Amino acid sequence: MGEAWVQSLYRPEQGITMKTSVDPKSRFPRRRFLKSAALAAVTAGTLDIRRGAFAAGTDEIRVGMIGCGGRNAGAAAQALTADPGARLVAMCDIFRDRIEAKREVLRAQKGDQVRVPDDACFTGFDGYRQVIEASDVVLIANAAKFHPMHSLAAVQAGRHVFVEKPHGIDPRGIRQMQRACDLARERGVCIVSGLQSRHHVGYAETVERVRNGAIGEIVTIEENFLRAPYGVVERQPGLTELQWQLSTQYHFRWLSGDDVPQSLVHNLDRSSWVLGNAVPVKCHGLGGRSSMTDPVYGDVFDHHSVVYEFASGVRLYAFCRTTNGCYDEDSSIILGSRGSASIKDCRIRGEANWRWSGRCDPYQLEHDRLFRAIRSGTPVNDGAYMARSTLMTVMGQISCYTGKEVTWDAVQASDFAYAPLPELCRDTMEPPVRPGPEGSYPVPVPGRSVLDLAAVSA
Repeated sequence: MGEAWVQSLYRPEQGITMKTSVDPKSRFPRRRFLKSAALAAVTAGTLDIRRGAFAAGTDEIRVGMIGCGGRNAGAAAQALTADPGARLVAMCDIFRDRIEAKREVLRAQKGDQVRVPDDACFTGFDGYRQVIEASDVVLIANAAKFHPMHSLAAVQAGRHVFVEKPHGIDPRGIRQMQRACDLARERGVCIVSGLQSRHHVGYAETVERVRNGAIGEIVTIEENFLRAPYGVVERQPGLTELQWQLSTQYHFRWLSGDDVPQSLVHNLDRSSWVLGNAVPVKCHGLGGRSSMTDPVYGDVFDHHSVVYEFASGVRLYAFCRTTNGCYDEDSSIILGSRGSASIKDCRIRGEANWRWSGRCDPYQLEHDRLFRAIRSGTPVNDGAYMARSTLMTVMGQISCYTGKEVTWDAVQASDFAYAPLPELCRDTMEPPVRPGPEGSYPVPVPGRSVLDLAAVSA
């Protein structure tokens, strides 16, 4: 990336952002930069000593949580289950009550493994810094906008990372996440993705059989994630507009990236996996908001359809919807010349009928793998697919917003970012989107909204 950082300007009449450049010197005090650099240098110097101690199998591994929603509480319980020497020592969230509630839940589940005093509970946008400083392993599951920045900061400080999907919401964020993965490999620390399908034994065997020809040549793929709205909460009295949006982050584009990255990322990762980790050449998408228009649903679309085309000629049809009272389905269906496969059902139909009948908890297995790698001193790194699969969702989301065809080359080269940049977010800032006169939030208009993907990084 070039020396200048990318800032995006919000256009409320289009519900979209455009790209321009910002001088980093005008945004970051030199003192803060030197403090962060010093912390990274000191931690990097102690990394090998810590890893050797873990290999003995007796020392504690300090775990910290960035984000205290339900998903990270689940990840923390799985981390503490994976290793009896793991201790939860620090937590952060925008909201103090979330921290305290999840701390009590985890204490009830894991007892003495939860050792988070009040002074290790941090709030606000900068709370992640203290969690990283206090921890050996950082669990990141907050608003997806911040996943790349927090992952990179943790790796720079020599920490092991578990980071939930999606691994960014825009091209700039995905590039930052890829840098975090590459740096983790250089530094010898782990970075594990929350794309848990890759840890499911039944899925893995189904994919392997398909790739070995069990259904013949792959002709097309259908991916579905159709469901009712999720994470819907009523606005509590006394919240500022910023606090309200942060409390329901899945429903605001600048925080979550909308439903193609949020929901279809597992599906598209499975599709790429079965195609030998291929990426699409281009895509075109359809999307909008039809019925989920009340203010509680924020400024996201409630339905999306994206068609991806691969160099092999395979077309992938991907659908997601968050609408009440409609047909629901969660599936990954591979259609071949001699049969079909359902990855989520672990089943093949056709000339080679087969079905896997075992049991598997991929959410637990991904943490078992992480902590086993830490103890053994043999780092694991999911960088080979996590950023790439997420970028597939980002290009699809952009196509749905604009109504335009989007190519892989264009989105991969772009530095486009949704405003404001994560490093510019402050507790006292105004959010980039406001409700309209009737209380609902503006959304992009396909065919009118424009995203500038033309800028290419140096």
